[in-house]
Amino acid sequence: MALWKNKDFGLLWSGAAFSILGMRVSSIAWPLLVVFDGGSPERAGLVGFAALLPQLVIQLPAGVVVDRLDRKKVMIACDVIGIVAIGSVLAALFMGGLSLPHLLVAAFLEGSAAIGYQLSERAAVRAVVHPQQLPKALSQNEARSKGAGLLGQPISTGLLSLASWMPFIVTVLGHLFSLLTLLAIRTPFQKERRTARRSVPKELAEGLRWMHGQKLLRSALVLISCTNIITQVLSLSMVLIIRESGRSVATIGIIGVASGIGGLLGALCASWFMSRLSLSILFVGTLLLRFLMIPTIAFTDSPLILGALFAAMSWAGGLMNVVGGVYQVQITPEEMQGRAGSVSSLVTSGANSLGPLTAGLLLGTLGTTPTVLTSALIMAALALTAAIAAHRHHPTTSATNSKLLTHA
Repeated sequence: MALWKNKDFGLLWSGAAFSILGMRVSSIAWPLLVVFDGGSPERAGLVGFAALLPQLVIQLPAGVVVDRLDRKKVMIACDVIGIVAIGSVLAALFMGGLSLPHLLVAAFLEGSAAIGYQLSERAAVRAVVHPQQLPKALSQNEARSKGAGLLGQPISTGLLSLASWMPFIVTVLGHLFSLLTLLAIRTPFQKERRTARRSVPKELAEGLRWMHGQKLLRSALVLISCTNIITQVLSLSMVLIIRESGRSVATIGIIGVASGIGGLLGALCASWFMSRLSLSILFVGTLLLRFLMIPTIAFTDSPLILGALFAAMSWAGGLMNVVGGVYQVQITPEEMQGRAGSVSSLVTSGANSLGPLTAGLLLGTLGTTPTVLTSALIMAALALTAAIAAHRHHPTTSATNSKLLTHA
């Protein structure tokens, strides 16, 4: 059956699309709500931090929960938590009783629900699609995430400019739509669990040991994390280049849109490339493409050229995310999908949090041009590392992995 004819996947994908978009809209609105409500930048920073804190402290426990419980029920619970958390903020806004502690708790709960939801949904995809369609399905999921990231900011800021409560209405509606689609899906989201439950620390340690033993997957996660940091460095470098050239902030937004479109296209075409090229070629190739693009950033302030360069690098990044995600889902045992996904997310999200700090230190110490050229050298080293890792561990193609799963 063609993927587009798979009713359960369509329901899962569309419900998650609205839920993730809603969560993205609210994550952007949290600090802005504080600022436009007359709060200080320090308070806005606290609320933004509360929304992002679950990425560091909830990931691993959430992975254990996803592997222990029914994934569909976990997703439903996460939607309900999101509705309650955001609904309480809406009630406070309408009643004029909004407080900082309330916002901190609501932002943390919504961020935690987002993690549990996305870990469960990612693990559930393998249960609702044929193994040979997994690369295409995860490619569409990555494209959906890129699209939510692209649309989230303009929707959030646009609605917030009309009324402070409007972005949060979008989030509640997204959770409600997701609930309806989840209730309509009949396919179980996991196989029957036959292993006895143990303590949370023991199950968490088991997942960490398994991930540590997957040398190629471990190498891929490190490479993706390093490229995430470099992306953050280059993004801040671009901001400084635009500012020093005397152009407006709107130029930065346009380049950001071009970058987002590039990432979306990279995710959409990932399954096509994976059906024709090996994992090692795709990993090394995307890193080399980025390496070739980066030096030009140091010697141009043209918005057109910068937009094209960032779009091309984001295209490679979107493709690379799908390749890594497909490989992780394919080789991970069914009963460990949640823990493996949580470790992967923790490593990559941790790198994203380190990116701005690294960028500030490098740019403040070296300056813009040396920082960009240093980033190019690091990317070249990462491409070489990827080539060595691929040669040692001999990754198979996606098609071969799918056949192995079919016979498993």
